[in-house]
Amino acid sequence: MRVTHYSRLSKVIIDVPADRHDAEVAFWGDALGVELTRFERFPEYHGVDLPGGFGLLTQLLGVGPARVHLDIHTSDRSAEVARLSRLGATLVDDGEHWATMRDPAGLVFCVIPDSGVDASNAAEWPN
Repeated sequence: MRVTHYSRLSKVIIDVPADRHDAEVAFWGDALGVELTRFERFPEYHGVDLPGGFGLLTQLLGVGPARVHLDIHTSDRSAEVARLSRLGATLVDDGEHWATMRDPAGLVFCVIPDSGVDASNAAEWPN
């Protein structure tokens, strides 16, 4: 039996310091003609699903400069973290809800478990 998992690039996240967050949410909503709504479970995020199954989020930062990071959604978080580590990424934080990693250039991205990721919408990888 061949064991596999699935993953896909799912979201772009704009990380924004508190003093500019509200303006950033308003800007991207107006720029895309959509409303970015606050997440109840994670109130530091505002987001919207865009056509094509892709999402945009803003994240209120506690500290640090504005930046952009990507989210990879996967059917198996530990298998995807291991796969990306073999490709040269490093694990920064294996948190409760997602794993934070850095790519070989040092850029941050997150790996997030998602039960909706499967053969119909993502790439298949051997475990």
